[in-house]
Amino acid sequence: MTRSPKTQKPAPVKEGNLSNFLCFAVYSANLAFGRAYKPILDAAGLTYTQYIAMVGLSDSNEQTVSELGEKLFLESNTLTPILKKLEQTGYISRTRDPADERKVKVSLTAAGRRLLKNDLGRTLVEACGLGDEFFVVQKNVVRLRDNLLRNTKGNEDEKL
Repeated sequence: MTRSPKTQKPAPVKEGNLSNFLCFAVYSANLAFGRAYKPILDAAGLTYTQYIAMVGLSDSNEQTVSELGEKLFLESNTLTPILKKLEQTGYISRTRDPADERKVKVSLTAAGRRLLKNDLGRTLVEACGLGDEFFVVQKNVVRLRDNLLRNTKGNEDEKL
């Protein structure tokens, strides 16, 4: 009996052949995205991480730094310098939460919203060359990420 492609187990990974590693395909695709975004974001005076922080803020104002960090998979010690730079450029505002001074709330400014209206990433959708499959691939990559996170939850404290 032959298995259908949906239930087929992947072949064992052969050492020494990067093309067999799904993790390398995702990693190298991320690097390729970085290269494709670089000239677009350079023209806007942003890094990729600054850009995704702004996009993460675009769906709701007054997010705490920790809420935004969870959304972006970034720790606050990584995110804080990014947000400071965005505040200096006038794209975001940071304010202490009056109800809890320990929390910092972050929002896009009018200048930040104007910049995002330019839809800096739209040319990359075409550059991917996926056509109608773009959103299917995106959905599958998100599912892959979520599966990995779910299946490794609790392992972050284990020593290697």
